[in-house]
Amino acid sequence: MIIIAGMLRVDPAGRADYLAGCTDIVAQARAAAGCLDFALSADLAEPDRINVYERWESDEDLLRFRGSGPDDSQTSRILDAEVHKYRISTVEAP
Repeated sequence: MIIIAGMLRVDPAGRADYLAGCTDIVAQARAAAGCLDFALSADLAEPDRINVYERWESDEDLLRFRGSGPDDSQTSRILDAEVHKYRISTVEAP
C-alpha cells in the first residue's frame, strides 16, 4: 500500500477557489482503479495550508492515475509543498 501525505501552501485568499478547482480531480481519483482514498482539505489552523492525503493499492495504480501530473493552472498557484510517499507493509486496528 502507498500513502501520499503532506501539505501544499497557496495564497490564503485563493485557497477556497483552489480547492473548488480540485473537485473533479478528487472524484476522478476516487473512481480510479487502486485508489483507496483521496482527499484535499483546508487546514483548520493555517489559512494558506491545504492538507493532502491519498491511499493507493500500488505504485502502478498511482502512476496510472497521475499520468502527466496536475495541470499548470493548479501547480502555478502552489507557493510551497511538502508531500511524501510512504510504503506501508502492514495495517492494524488502532
